[in-house]
Amino acid sequence: MKSRFSSAMIFAREHANRELTTTMTASAEKVNLLGLPKTDLEQFFVERGEKPYRARQILKWIYQHGVSDLDAMTDLSKSLRTTLKDSACVSVPVEEARQDSVDGTVKWLFSSGSGQAVETVFIPEPARGTLCISSQVGCALDCAFCATGAQGFNRNLTAAEIIGQVWHANNNLPMRSNGEPAVTNVVFMGMGEPLANYRNLVAVLELLLSDWSYGLSRRRVTVSTSGIVPHIDRLGDDCNVALAVSLHAANNRLRNRLVPINKLHPIDELLAACWRYAKKHSNRFITFEYVMLRDVNDSLANADELAALIRGKPAKVNLIPFNPFAGNEFTRSSAETIRRFQERLRERNIVATTRKTRGDDIDAACGQLAGKVSDRVRVRLSKKNLRMASA
Repeated sequence: MKSRFSSAMIFAREHANRELTTTMTASAEKVNLLGLPKTDLEQFFVERGEKPYRARQILKWIYQHGVSDLDAMTDLSKSLRTTLKDSACVSVPVEEARQDSVDGTVKWLFSSGSGQAVETVFIPEPARGTLCISSQVGCALDCAFCATGAQGFNRNLTAAEIIGQVWHANNNLPMRSNGEPAVTNVVFMGMGEPLANYRNLVAVLELLLSDWSYGLSRRRVTVSTSGIVPHIDRLGDDCNVALAVSLHAANNRLRNRLVPINKLHPIDELLAACWRYAKKHSNRFITFEYVMLRDVNDSLANADELAALIRGKPAKVNLIPFNPFAGNEFTRSSAETIRRFQERLRERNIVATTRKTRGDDIDAACGQLAGKVSDRVRVRLSKKNLRMASA
């Protein structure tokens, strides 16, 4: 598979020393092969006097066969396996807890060290199995209706910690009836802002899409963002996946309140980046996520305002019933209000769906993931920091 992937600087200088930039290391001595893109794995073997094709073998063992024991990789010579064990390992995330919902949704809590943890959610459906994965320990963007933002921010997850969530799910859930792995779709909609962890995000996207690892269709991988405009443009150049944008309001006054990053990149700037992204990839629609908050953004006038923003553009709207969490000021719009809002959009020729709430009995629904975030790092959102991230 040929595609262009690039690295990026981290989101803000304030927490540069907090990010685990050594995605290759599971310990001070050994390289963690989990999370390494194909080119990095090839370099790893070349530096040790081996042929580059060893990387393809390792990728297939880790991701297609779900093997983490180097001794079990039997198409590698015994001597190579012995050598590898001295310098490398496949270190996967440690599960702290698992919860199963009455509707079949599964939520895991994974340790991220120092008493902190992130959450991952699997949503089974007849035609697919969707895994909602996290990209950061907490989140610095502080959206008003999101439990993750209320927890604060500590650090970016490494590529191994991100792709390890997929690895763990596929290795701990039964295969689908057709023999496929449990996870058929991956959405970056868990804890954190994926585009604020850009370098590790694109490394994971490569592994998800590559035929040597998971080989998922581009239509089955979705990156959700609150609106880091420079990285939307960069993602459009680097990788073709589905893009979802957390819009939640159709005017800057209200969106400033709900999604604070709007103060840096207001709606017109954000939408312009979305249309550029769609133009770079044929037949690519942008999904706009819109959480339904009672008496805040759910009137028919709000629907008309939203329709006016995106009418005639490659766009669709996904309405999300608000999922409450402790200490939050908002309440969910009524089912009838959501229905009327959706119908109003459709009357304006906008494709609009309503997301079915899943896993709310285990706090696994959209906006409820909190994990464990301690030792919070204060991150000041500024255009300077955003420019650093896109350098």
